[in-house]
Parts: sequence; structure tokens; C-alpha cells
Amino acid sequence: MHWARQPVPAGVSHFRRAAWSLVLAVIVAGCAASPSPLPSDPTSSPPGPASPTATAASSVAPATSACPATQAALATLARTGPTDGVWVGMNLDWGSELVSDVTGQLGSAPATVVTFTSFPFTADDMPNLDAAEAQAHAAGSVLVLTLQPWSGLAAVTDQVVQSLAVRLAGYGAQGVPVIVRFAHEMNGGWYPWGQDPATYVATFRRVAEAIHAGAPTAAMLWAPNQGDGYPYTGGKYAAKPGSAAAKALDTNGDGRLSSADDPYSPYWPGAAYVDWVGLSLYYWGVTYPWGANTVPAAGTFGRLVVGTPPTPDFYAAYAGRYDKPFAIVETAAFYRPGGGGPAEVAIKDAWLSQVFSPATRARFPLLRIVNWFEWRKLESEVKATVDWRISANPALRRTFLAAMTDGFRLGPAIAPGTACPSR
Repeated sequence: MHWARQPVPAGVSHFRRAAWSLVLAVIVAGCAASPSPLPSDPTSSPPGPASPTATAASSVAPATSACPATQAALATLARTGPTDGVWVGMNLDWGSELVSDVTGQLGSAPATVVTFTSFPFTADDMPNLDAAEAQAHAAGSVLVLTLQPWSGLAAVTDQVVQSLAVRLAGYGAQGVPVIVRFAHEMNGGWYPWGQDPATYVATFRRVAEAIHAGAPTAAMLWAPNQGDGYPYTGGKYAAKPGSAAAKALDTNGDGRLSSADDPYSPYWPGAAYVDWVGLSLYYWGVTYPWGANTVPAAGTFGRLVVGTPPTPDFYAAYAGRYDKPFAIVETAAFYRPGGGGPAEVAIKDAWLSQVFSPATRARFPLLRIVNWFEWRKLESEVKATVDWRISANPALRRTFLAAMTDGFRLGPAIAPGTACPSR
């Protein structure tokens, strides 16, 4: 799930650790076209997994079993995204909402759908992931798979990695390209894979090598946490002072890990191993402690992308320098029902106007994906339910759909005639 950590000015990232519940496979027709130290550990806990609901789930086919002529086109989609715009997708609460539900509300399927699994996969993860792939297939969506090594990076053995490549090759053979976000937010200390740059880089490279060699319709997404507030001191898995990891993270050589150190470069696997670069960017409000409903100030979204000095400009350093497609993997604007202050529509309209704008396209021309966080959930850091959704409110739906201009577009991402036939 996700946690806000103080005191990042104006916004903060979200994080997940839920095993997603099994989903229905549906058939979708039609198309449309000053940083400072942070508290110790993330404070919110994810909701319990929902009960499986699928009546049908895909099984992984051999990589050569279906429509081999489409593989090159699907590989290009996975590794470069759209050539003429920005895919708009969804992080869905699979336990209560399906792609068919949001498609019915918006009139189009999301171009991308995001799912999360443990890695190595648990017994539940495999059928859940198969079912998510089946729904992506039916909708013509690209699947964004976030792999979370909860047992630590040492558990990501060569055998586990090779098995993943075989599975993703099977999905590609069935017509579903996959973008793999491996061990996201590795620069934070709240995950077991965090703040261990040497091990992280070596593991990311092994995963990338296996996927590039064995799953041509899959791609690798490198996604650290937005750097304002680094090094997020006090996390359970933070680099220990004096350790080899802490020394590697001391990029300015002053003998300590601080906000003056680069929050990204120690974790960079290298351009040959990375197909996409991305961040999570949420509007939580203006000041810590979060919880007040406020309207985002003009320019907030762009400031969070480029960072507040001394945080480096992520977009310039990685998307621009290496000519990589850029993804906003998760975004939304904070609204607490019953919390007073501005109305939900005013808050989210302001965020929409920044995220989906000609100015955003012009400033970040390599932007290729924006995924909305479509959840209503209890956030323990504010001890209240927060409604992040965009599709439930008719007025917001209209604004959201009206924002699909200047190249921003919902799905299907896989054009008719490119995807394999329904199974």
C-alpha cells in the first residue's frame, strides 16, 4: 500500500505491499483513442487481501504458441511505450473494482493496469497474476507488474529469475506486454530491499538480463522514490552508519549520509539494463502533518518531478540523459471526506490540470505513462479514510475525460489487430 512520510514539501510518494486478489477476466470492446529528516517507519498498514472472485484466469502458454508475428510490435510497445502520446492507466483496488467497472464509468479501458506481487511468487501470487494478465488481455492494456522481494534480495535467485522470464514470455505469446517495476523505492529504508545499493544493482541487472534474453515482450522499469526528504532517516532497513552500504551512499564524501547526497545515482543499474525510468508523485497537501484538504498550488506537479534542491532533477538525469521513456507510475490528489476545506472537485481538478496539461507534455517530452491511484482507503498516517479516486464522482469523471487531450489517452494501448485473439 502507500505511506506518506514527512516533511516532503507539497507532495509525497505512495508505497505498496499488498498481494492483489484474483480478478475477473472481462471482454472489453471499443477503444478511445527544504528537505528534512523523516520519521522511522511507514505508519500505515495495507488492507487485508480480498477474496478471490475470478471465474476465469489465464494459464501461461509457451512463448511460441500464439501469434508469433505480433511479438516484435508487442516488444516495441513494452520497451518504448506509445510513439505519439501518453498512456493513461489505473492502479485499481482489485478487491472491489475491476477493469470492466472503470471502463464502464469512463467509457474506455485504461491503457495500463498496475498489479503487485511478492517475489519470489507465493502460491497465491501466481493465479492472481494470471488473472490480472487475463483482464489486461481482454482490455487491450499493458500490464505493469511491481515485484516486491519481501524476503530480501538474496531470495531472488537465478532459478526464480529464469522462471519469471518464462512466465512473462508466455504472457507475451498470449498478447500481453509487461513492464516490470522491480523492487521499487529502493532508495528508502522502509522495504527489505532498501538502501543496499550494491546488492540492489547486481540483482536488478540479473533480472534485466533474464527478461531481455528470455521475455522479449517485457521491459524493465527503474523507479526510486522521489528524492525530496532523502535519506528518510530511521527506517527499519536504513543503511547502518559505518556499513559498506552507508559508505556507498555518501556520494559527496563528507563521511555521513544526508540530504546533500544523491538519492538516485548509487542505485542506478546502468542504461543497458533499464528500459523505463519512473516515479510515484502524490499531492498530500501543503504542510506536515498531512490531513488538511488543500488545493495544489500552481506548478506543484512539475516541482516534484524535478525535485527541490539539493535533490537532483530526476527527469533530466535519467529520462533526458539516457533517452528513456518516463512513467508517473502512481499519482492522485489527497481528499479526506468530511475533512472540511475545499471541495473534492476543486482539489482534484487542480491536480488534473497540472498532470494532464500541454505544459507537462512540453516540459517532459519523454513522458509516456501516467497511472491514477484509484483507491478509497484508510490512511493511518492521517487516521482517516482518503478518497484518491477519479472515476466515482461524475463531475470528476467529466474533468478527467476532458483532460484526455494533447496526446494523453486511455486505452486500449494494444490496437485491434496487434493483440492475439481472445483465448
